[in-house]
Amino acid sequence: MADLRRSYARAGLSESDLAPTWLAQFDRWFGEAAGLLEPNAVVLATASPDGVPSARTVLLKGYDERGLVVFTNLTSRKAGEALANPRVSLLFPWVELERQVVVEGSVAQVDRAQTEAYFRSRPRGSQVGAWVSHQSRVIAGREVLEQRQAELEERFAGQDVPVPGFWGGLRVLPTAVEFWQGRPSRLHDRLRYRLDRAHWVVERLSP
Repeated sequence: MADLRRSYARAGLSESDLAPTWLAQFDRWFGEAAGLLEPNAVVLATASPDGVPSARTVLLKGYDERGLVVFTNLTSRKAGEALANPRVSLLFPWVELERQVVVEGSVAQVDRAQTEAYFRSRPRGSQVGAWVSHQSRVIAGREVLEQRQAELEERFAGQDVPVPGFWGGLRVLPTAVEFWQGRPSRLHDRLRYRLDRAHWVVERLSP
């Protein structure tokens, strides 16, 4: 494993480099990540009410001053945990840029109008797929999915696929957003916007 070690020397990150807000800085870095494979892939970490953690990769589908939005089956493990214990973390691992962004915050459910608008923008196969999967449930085999997919494609033939009542969006409302830039000798730059009551402060963290 030691042979896999590499030194990060692509760039640095100083306080003078930062945009005035976490949103502007995230927008800048997200734009610079545009050439990567699925730059909106993000690890969402949740925990059950009794503290059992879990993490998975999801796709970011929107962000603005209110927070960062993902969509999912609301009966899934991630949604169940996020709604029961609404303290979560997001990690964007932009390894090729020697960068990562870590978001900490709380979860709120996206309103139904926004959920329906996004669902309508999805490919039809993905719309049907939202109905097919009872996400996170144990199934006997792949054929269960294939049979249910065939049944639902027949059921919805010739009509718009309705938005499942069990499907929706989760918005992460940030309380801290850390921008991490790899540096030589593992002395990385870590600058964090942190919400202190009603104001955001910027802090440098030791690597």
